[in-house]
Amino acid sequence: MKRTLKLGAAAAALALVASGCGSEDDGNDSEVDVAANEDCAARTTEARDAGDLTEVSLQLQWVSQAQFAGYYAAVAECFYVDEGLDVKIVEGGVDIVPQDVLASGDVDYAISWVPKVLGSIEQGAKITDVAQIFERSATTQISFKDKNITSPADLKGKAVGSWGFGNEWELFAGMQEAGVGVGDINLVQQAFDMNAFLAGDIDAAQAMTYNEYAQVLETVNPETGELFTPDDLNVIDWNDAGSAMLQDAIWAQTEKLSDAAYEEQTVAFIKASIKGWAFVRDNPEEAATIVAESGSELGTSHQLWMTNEVNKLLWPSTNGVGLIDEAAWKQTVDIALNTKNETGASIISKEPPATAYSNEYVEKALAELEADGVDTLGKDYEPITVELKEGGK
Repeated sequence: MKRTLKLGAAAAALALVASGCGSEDDGNDSEVDVAANEDCAARTTEARDAGDLTEVSLQLQWVSQAQFAGYYAAVAECFYVDEGLDVKIVEGGVDIVPQDVLASGDVDYAISWVPKVLGSIEQGAKITDVAQIFERSATTQISFKDKNITSPADLKGKAVGSWGFGNEWELFAGMQEAGVGVGDINLVQQAFDMNAFLAGDIDAAQAMTYNEYAQVLETVNPETGELFTPDDLNVIDWNDAGSAMLQDAIWAQTEKLSDAAYEEQTVAFIKASIKGWAFVRDNPEEAATIVAESGSELGTSHQLWMTNEVNKLLWPSTNGVGLIDEAAWKQTVDIALNTKNETGASIISKEPPATAYSNEYVEKALAELEADGVDTLGKDYEPITVELKEGGK
């Protein structure tokens, strides 16, 4: 089931507001009643009644979790309302391809990884990266210390897990740079959990810093009776290995960007979204609560861990959150062109069109935020310390 959200939760939950965004024509959509602070709830209701808000829909890449905390915070703290937007957030899932939902016109914006979208663009999707929210990759390959896997070269001859679905390209690029072909490993189709890794069926498992890595650290080590610790693991970080690719970005409909109203809306949406991410940076505990109370099924400590780790992907920002770095874009495109998977195919066969990304809209949003006194660089950002509990509770 897809869950839709229009009004997020604040830490001081004082009112329940029906989202009112379910579709009678789509049996997969469902309305959600979400707790909100009284001030934002009242302001939203007043603005809706006055007809002052433009309805906007955002398709997430995955289910409700702190990976998307900035957008939830922007709803819960009325940052979107301040920009005249009434935002509906639509959860993703295994069977949902965000860029396809966007390209078909079913939503106004979508969150997706750049390499996944590059393939869709080559196949005809007319969409544009208008804000590169995550500056750094969160994808890693983890292994227990006794496997002696400390670099991509060490993956040769090992059982290597990967989820597939477009998540495998940094792994393959890192391996190939180290002279390890896909045929040199035992490639294991990894489920979206760490069970096979913990059972010893996978030597090196794919893990996001903000999710699967934490799942291991939330598990009791049967040899010690205590939770596993980072000292039990080796981690291959694709940022360090040189094969990182750009991940979560805000995508818009290319052809609609020529429309003045959609262009203005896009700037407003980016502005409010970045302000939401600044809120998450400065208030990680409250942001984790917002996501939890907005329907996420993750445990309390896991949600806070995710919030903290996602913050590290944005902050500190080199040039301002959302600005697309040309060198990082080029690296992502080069890997998409030249890395082969187990079938010998690459993500794309030619350079993407110039319309694949644009800094025009995010630059305007950043300028407005700077004028408003919002810190979009976070140079003094320091992550918090999160203590994980068994099972992420």
